[in-house]
Amino acid sequence: MATGTFQQYARSIDAASLYDLVNTHTVNCALVTSSYTPSVGAAAGHYRWADVSANEIANGSGYTTGGAALGTKSTAATVAYTGKYFTAADIVWTASGGNIPAWRYAVFYIVGTVAGVTNPLLGYVNGDSTLIDVPATTDGNALTLDVGSTGIFARVAST
Repeated sequence: MATGTFQQYARSIDAASLYDLVNTHTVNCALVTSSYTPSVGAAAGHYRWADVSANEIANGSGYTTGGAALGTKSTAATVAYTGKYFTAADIVWTASGGNIPAWRYAVFYIVGTVAGVTNPLLGYVNGDSTLIDVPATTDGNALTLDVGSTGIFARVAST
């Protein structure tokens, strides 16, 4: 469902560490509201989940605080073997006992401490290409983030 392009946080773990992401760390995807303004780029101020978590949608009705752990994580060579991409199974929450609230960004982060940073951010995706909120998911329906055939993000090989 997320339609935006993956935006990597400038201070996030280096994409060259894909092997470690897949084999030794849990990666979560959490949904945040429009009250969050991503801070990326050279002078980015956001680099750990604590910088974002105050803007997470409410716990309950099928959504759990902290988001969902990515399942079936893997890396594969990109087209023409110019790099690698990181992929996982689609991410699914099912609204139960109420609606999953409206959200704007899906934020990916590593659970645990990496290089001295607790829960470092990887990046985010806009839920809607026009930068409006994705409407609430009504009770009994599934909210699915389709990872797609090219994965969540890619790393281009050094030349």
